[in-house]
Amino acid sequence: MRCVNIECLEVTISVGLNVSIWNQRDKEYQAGDGIYNYPLRPNSMAKPQPDYIPSPILEDYYEACLISDKSPKSSATLARRCLQGMIRDFCGISKPTLFDEINELKTRVEGDLAPKGVDAETIEAIDAIRKIGNVGAHMQRDINIIVDVDPGEARALIELIEMLFKDWYVARHSRQVRLDRIRSIAAEKDEQISSQKNIDKSEQP
Repeated sequence: MRCVNIECLEVTISVGLNVSIWNQRDKEYQAGDGIYNYPLRPNSMAKPQPDYIPSPILEDYYEACLISDKSPKSSATLARRCLQGMIRDFCGISKPTLFDEINELKTRVEGDLAPKGVDAETIEAIDAIRKIGNVGAHMQRDINIIVDVDPGEARALIELIEMLFKDWYVARHSRQVRLDRIRSIAAEKDEQISSQKNIDKSEQP
């Protein structure tokens, strides 16, 4: 498949493994339920992200996308680390553990001191990433208890990271661009007024 966006035109190539079903009436095999899909180009479902998001956070995001199907547990761990990096960078909170950082962020939200885009619902979802990411980051005390993360769950965590990119970094950047534009217009008007006053003075007898 090829993207129809004239600015993209990127080609997507994938190989699918399906159950083959014999159709007696048509005397041919037909593809049945899918077993697995192998993305060849691009090699992951990562979405392009703006370069004003810190590169270490983006690196964790792209790697989490790359291994979400092959190693969902490791992908969840990377999503957890990506999230911690975002809390430290965007929210300015750095504590010994992610658990402590989330609690501090919760306190700031309750006190209306959190950055724009951070609310109670966001924190609840963030804590879910922490708990799922802990499966890969820390071994269970009882090694006989096996807690797994499937590819669908890993992708859900990645989608939340993408949402936070948009709600936090992209939204903040857009606000800054709009405000800078307003300030620029105001400065231009001030300069025009000042120039006109100087002209008026020079024209007076």
